[in-house]
Amino acid sequence: MAVDALGGDHGPRVVVEGSVLACRDLGVSVSLVGPQAIVREELRRAGGETLGIDVVDAPDAVGMAEPVTRATLKKRSSIQVAVELVRDGHADAFFSAGNTAACWTIAKLVLGTLEEVDRPALAAIVPNVSGFTVLLDVGANASCKARHLEEFAVMGKIYTRAVLHTPNPRVGLMSMGVEATKGNELVKEVHEVLKGSNLNFVGNVEGHEVFNGKVDVIVMDGFTGNVVLKASESLAESVFHLIKEEITRTPLRKLGAWLSRGAFRAVQHKTDPSEYGGAPLLGVKGCCVIGHGRSDANAIRHGIRAAAEFFTSGVNAKIEAEVKALAQREAAAAAAAKA
Repeated sequence: MAVDALGGDHGPRVVVEGSVLACRDLGVSVSLVGPQAIVREELRRAGGETLGIDVVDAPDAVGMAEPVTRATLKKRSSIQVAVELVRDGHADAFFSAGNTAACWTIAKLVLGTLEEVDRPALAAIVPNVSGFTVLLDVGANASCKARHLEEFAVMGKIYTRAVLHTPNPRVGLMSMGVEATKGNELVKEVHEVLKGSNLNFVGNVEGHEVFNGKVDVIVMDGFTGNVVLKASESLAESVFHLIKEEITRTPLRKLGAWLSRGAFRAVQHKTDPSEYGGAPLLGVKGCCVIGHGRSDANAIRHGIRAAAEFFTSGVNAKIEAEVKALAQREAAAAAAAKA
């Protein structure tokens, strides 16, 4: 695993600690990419010198809020060098909790996209009442064409089946109503295509169905997806804060809370974003996972785990085959319409 040692809000210390945990607990091999002297010192501090962790020098960093364009990308940044390790076959996958725009831009430029894939998408895993829901795109593409959302549906289905082991994922399209006539022109166009596809398409879904377990994959543009994801994370934090306030108001409530502490911990664990590791970037020629900027050591560990699972699942080859088949079906349908 090539790990960006400078990614995230907490600096290299937390990234190194999480990498050490991953090596010890998961049996993966890690190459930490960043300023060599700094990373080696943090590795010594974390007690990871005997784990065989490589340190690859990269003197530059991309700031979390730094604007990203082709002209401003730094050729020796930790993100750039780490992605190049994947491209050159020295690493199987890449993980960073750094600047999301920089990660997906560099990954697309350095690795390229899979055949027939026009827009890579970020996929996020959120809990629902019966398991998990995969949302995509959650931030890589603020505006999309119909073709892009169709690709997202295929990629989301394949990732959910291969990594989360859902046999026949149910795919929904985010809209403002379940009826096929609801939504903007983009949603209506995509609905018609997905309805005629070989996906297990259940139709339009609304915001409340992110968490009720009705669907396994929800497709949307990156602007909508990012809002949904950030709102979901904030809601979970707010609910736990409100519960904590209320259960400490009286001695009787405190007693009830103490008796229920196991249940509270289980729910908190299930809704904690750090347990899911990060968002896989689907559609590029390589395995990339992008973590939350606030990632702690545990989240870094899970991000490396997610990157390893991404690689071993063989998702990319399956995406390439199914998106190519989608393009062939659409070309045949267009030819038949003209005839």
